Amino acid sequence: MDLFGTAGIRGSVETDVTPELAVAVGRAVGRDAVDGTAATAEDPEVVIGRDGRTTGAGLAAAVEAGVLSGGASVRRIGVVPTPTLAFASRGRRGVMLTASHNPPGDNGIKAFVDGVEYDGDAERGVERRVEAGEGPVAWDAWGERREASPLPAYREAVVDYARGFGASLDGLRVAVDCGNGVAALATPTVLRELGASVVTLHANVDGHFPGRGSKPTPDSLAGLRRFVADGDAELGIGHDGDADRIVVVDGEGEVVHEDTVLAVVAERYVRASDATDPVVVTTPNASARIDERVAAAGGRTERIALGALHEGIARVRAAGGTVAFAAEPWKHVHPDFGGWIDGVVSAAVIARLVAAAGLPALREPVTERPYRKVSVPCPDGAKAAAMERLGTALPEAFPEASVDTAHGVRLERPDGSWLLVRPSGTEPYVRLYAESDAVDELVAEARAVVEAAVEAAS
Repeated sequence: MDLFGTAGIRGSVETDVTPELAVAVGRAVGRDAVDGTAATAEDPEVVIGRDGRTTGAGLAAAVEAGVLSGGASVRRIGVVPTPTLAFASRGRRGVMLTASHNPPGDNGIKAFVDGVEYDGDAERGVERRVEAGEGPVAWDAWGERREASPLPAYREAVVDYARGFGASLDGLRVAVDCGNGVAALATPTVLRELGASVVTLHANVDGHFPGRGSKPTPDSLAGLRRFVADGDAELGIGHDGDADRIVVVDGEGEVVHEDTVLAVVAERYVRASDATDPVVVTTPNASARIDERVAAAGGRTERIALGALHEGIARVRAAGGTVAFAAEPWKHVHPDFGGWIDGVVSAAVIARLVAAAGLPALREPVTERPYRKVSVPCPDGAKAAAMERLGTALPEAFPEASVDTAHGVRLERPDGSWLLVRPSGTEPYVRLYAESDAVDELVAEARAVVEAAVEAAS
C-alpha cells in the first residue's frame, strides 16, 4: 500500500482522502503515540489542525475518532497554518489536514512527531497499520479530547526569532497575498508586529479559494504583481493554501526566482553560523547558484530527495554535522527555529533582510542563469527502465559533466550549467530541469536523449 507521496497523503476527498481513510490513518497515528519512542507522557497525545478547506472539518473529525479509538488523546487546535500545527506538535504527535496548493476539491493528511514530518519509515508503518485494518483498542483505553490555541504563541515566537535578522521593518511597505489560505492568520500579523506597513490581498480564509488558485505562481499572483508594480510596496509575498510555501515579488512586480531567494537566505544563514562546517540541505532540482553562494560564505551543500528535507537534516546531524538551513524551491526549514517547513518564518526573515539592505543588493551577488523545467511523457511502468538507460545515456551525451545519480541523474558542467532528470512521483512524466546561459540548446539536446530512453523503455 502506497499512501504517502512527497508531501503526505493528498487527493480527491471523493475518491482518495475519504473519511474512512482519515479514521484509519488517525488510528494508526494514535497507536504510534501510544507505542512510539516520542510518547514519553503517561497520556500520549496527538494535536490535530486543519487548513480552511471546506472538507477539513469532516476529515479532522474522522482523524480525531481514529486517534481516540487508537488509545491516544486529542488536542484540537482548529484552523491554522501547517507551520503552527508543526510548532504545536513538539513533544507529541500531530496530524494536519491540508492539501497545500492543490485544488479545493482535494485534501490531505500530514503526520508529525516532535515538530518534524514523519520520515519514510514512520510513513510505511502507518501504511502497514492501515492495510492491516487495525481496530479500536478496548473501550476503557480510548483517549480524551481537549482544545488548545497555539496560534498566538506561534506568532510571538516567529516575531522573536525574526528579530535576530536584518533590520527593523519600521517604514517597510509590504503587500501579502494570502490566497484565501490560512497564511492570513499569521503572516500579516507577524509583519505588522515587526513594524511593517502591510496591505493584504485575499486575506479572508475561504476553502473555495475564490481570489486565485491556491498555488502561488507568476500567473496566479498577477493581482499581487500589478498591485506592487503600480503602488509603493517595496516587497510582495505570496503564500499557498497552508502557508508552508512562499513566493517573493520585487518592487517592480516581478517574481524573484525561487532559487535566488533560497540562495540569498542560505548565504545569510551560513555567514551567521559559528559552526566550522555549516551545511545547507537542498534538493536535486535546486540551482547551482545556491552552491555558489553557500561556498562563498564558507559552507557546503548536501542534496536529498524532494519532500525529504527533514530526513536530510537528520542525516547530516547523525554524521555530526551542523545544518544552517534547509530548503527546496519555495519551501524553507529554519533549523534553529524548528524542524518543519515554514513560509511565515521565511516571510519575516526575508522582510528583515530586505529592510536592512534592499532586495536589489541582496540579489546582486547571485548568478541568475536562465532556468527551464520540462515534463516528458513517460508511462509509470516504463520509468524505472528509462531512468536506468539515462544513467548511461546522459553522461555519454555530456562527457564533460560530473554525474550524481543519488536522486535521478544530475549533471554539472564545468561552466556552471547543470541539468537533472528524475521520474515524477505523482504523474506519468519524467522531469527535466536545466540551467544554463544557453538553456534552450541544453534542454533540446537533453530532451532528445530522454525521449529516446523513454521510447526504448516503453
